[in-house]
Amino acid sequence: MHITAGKAETSRMNTQIRKGLGFGLTSGVITTLGLIVGLDVSTGSRLAVIAGILLIAIADSLSDAMGIHISEEATYRRTTKQIWEATISTFLFKFFFAIIFVVPFLLFDLLTSVYISIGWGLFLIIIYSYDLAQKTKTAAHKVIAEHVFLTIFVIIASYLVGKLAAMLI
Repeated sequence: MHITAGKAETSRMNTQIRKGLGFGLTSGVITTLGLIVGLDVSTGSRLAVIAGILLIAIADSLSDAMGIHISEEATYRRTTKQIWEATISTFLFKFFFAIIFVVPFLLFDLLTSVYISIGWGLFLIIIYSYDLAQKTKTAAHKVIAEHVFLTIFVIIASYLVGKLAAMLI
C-alpha cells in the first residue's frame, strides 16, 4: 500500500513538472521568438533584442508561473505541494527556454542570430511535439504540424507588428 501511494505521489509530481515543462518550453520559445522577430524588424538593434530576451526570461517567466499557480489553485484538486511544483517548474523551464536565445546574439550578427533563433525554436517545438505525440499516442505529424503552424503564425504576426511599429515611429 505504501509503495502504491509513493508511486501515485511520484506520478502526480511528474505530472506537475511535465505541466511546467510543456508550458515553459512552448511559452518560452514562442514568446521569445515573437519578441526577437518583432524587435529585430522594428529596431534593428542587437541590444534591444538582448534586453527584450532578458526581460522575457525574468518578468514573463514570473508572470506565467504565477498564472499557473493561480490556475492550479482554482482546480481545488491540487495539494499545496503540487501547486508549488507546477509553479516552480513553470518558472524554471520558461526562464531556461527563454534565456538560451541570448546565446546566438552574443556570438553572431543580428540577422544570423535571428535565423538561428527561429531554427532553434522550431527544432525545440518539433522535438517536444513529437515527444508529446508519443506519450499521448497521437499521430506525430499532426501534432508537429499544428504546433509548428502556430509558432510560424506568431513569428509572422510579430514580424508584421514590428514592421508597422517601424513605419509609425
